[in-house]
Amino acid sequence: MTNRKTVVLAALLVLAVALAAAPWHAHAVCDMSNDDFMLCQPAAAATTDPEPEPSPECCATLGKANLKCLCGYKNSPWLNLYNIDPKRAMELPAKCGLTTPPDC
Repeated sequence: MTNRKTVVLAALLVLAVALAAAPWHAHAVCDMSNDDFMLCQPAAAATTDPEPEPSPECCATLGKANLKCLCGYKNSPWLNLYNIDPKRAMELPAKCGLTTPPDC
């Protein structure tokens, strides 16, 4: 996977953390709520060893997400603050049988 794809999915998970601070009724980002993002966080955590596979719930929510939209968040500075490994995050779509947008 390319580094760019890694950053994109990592940004997806970073947005989850940002949404955690927002009220429950806050708008979804790229068709994902905070709860949706948090379903995938364990599979992208930088300090989890061995690396877990994404849950079926994570894959289901990624399948509904606007991955192209999430590409716009690929350079978020919050990854380290929330223990997100960009490489692991970018592997999630493939592990879920999804395709990351080619221009991401």
